[in-house]
Amino acid sequence: MKIAIACGGTGGHLFPGLAVAEELRQRGHDTLLLVSPKQIDAIALKGAGEQQSHALPGIGWPGMMSPRVFTFGLNLVSSWRECGQVYRDFQPTAVVGMGGFTSAIPLLLGRRLHLPTLIHESNAYPGRVTRMIAPWVNKTLLGFESCANYLRKAHCVFTGTPVRRGLARMDRVIAAERFGLNPNMPIILVMGGSQGAHGINELVLKTLPMWHNRREDVQFIHLTGQADVNIAEINYRRQRLIAVVQAFSTEMEHFYSLADVVISRSGAASLTELSHYGLPSILIPYPVAADDHQTYNARIFERAGAARIMVENKTTPETLYEAVAGLLSDATLRRGMAEAAGKLAGEDAARRVAEEIEASCNRN
Repeated sequence: MKIAIACGGTGGHLFPGLAVAEELRQRGHDTLLLVSPKQIDAIALKGAGEQQSHALPGIGWPGMMSPRVFTFGLNLVSSWRECGQVYRDFQPTAVVGMGGFTSAIPLLLGRRLHLPTLIHESNAYPGRVTRMIAPWVNKTLLGFESCANYLRKAHCVFTGTPVRRGLARMDRVIAAERFGLNPNMPIILVMGGSQGAHGINELVLKTLPMWHNRREDVQFIHLTGQADVNIAEINYRRQRLIAVVQAFSTEMEHFYSLADVVISRSGAASLTELSHYGLPSILIPYPVAADDHQTYNARIFERAGAARIMVENKTTPETLYEAVAGLLSDATLRRGMAEAAGKLAGEDAARRVAEEIEASCNRN
């Protein structure tokens, strides 16, 4: 079969899409990723080997009063035409959308062409595109079972959120040696999703003077996003802290294998990976995420005992420092959170998604 997978725009859509494509290719199918023109998509796809991809023009809905509405409309028309040409060339057997604005046109066009269409929603609360399209596609695949409560008119199937094959736990000593870190010292991983998180970066950098007197006892891995990478490097050097600072990484298997505590946003793909590695975390949901979906995601982890939620505008550097230091000093608590996170990991999600795609095709 030939499967078009519409993903991209953020790592939260792109990485599960890559995982599904890996599984489908392993099963003997051809795959084409339909992504966005964003730089983050191009960077992430560098490690995707020979995977076919095509960037469609388009931006997310800017709001009715935004001056970008006209640009949104033009991109919508261009994306429809370009996607039509891509389909004529690729001749897809089915179309799968991984959520977000990049999914809309490929799925709507796939439905118009009477192709099997499926959408995957990673979040606990469905995004705008999923809510709009789910009633019209053949199946809606869910990363969290509770999401079905908000999609009552859709044919929902729980699969979990797929994780890339390369995300396997590594030997801690080998991973530490790769980045010049001490495997015997605790490591705090700070990340804000594929594009970084300025709010988290500011909070963490303001805690660094508090870590100065403990610099022999702690190390940092900080993924900042492109905008904050230089200022972060300066701040870690100023406090003489051991830190690996990068804008973005395609080697997350190293960093997850090293992390003792994670400070993170609560996008669905990030949480899926934290549960895959069984990592205790402090989650700071993105405060202006659409429909506050990151808080819905984080609450599932908090209720399970896998994470602690901190609200960005109510969190001070002092309270963040105390929360992280408390976790580092309590191995029993960390182990309990790690076990709880591991229990939230969806087993064989990529396989489940691939099987649902195959079943949809076989019924047509």
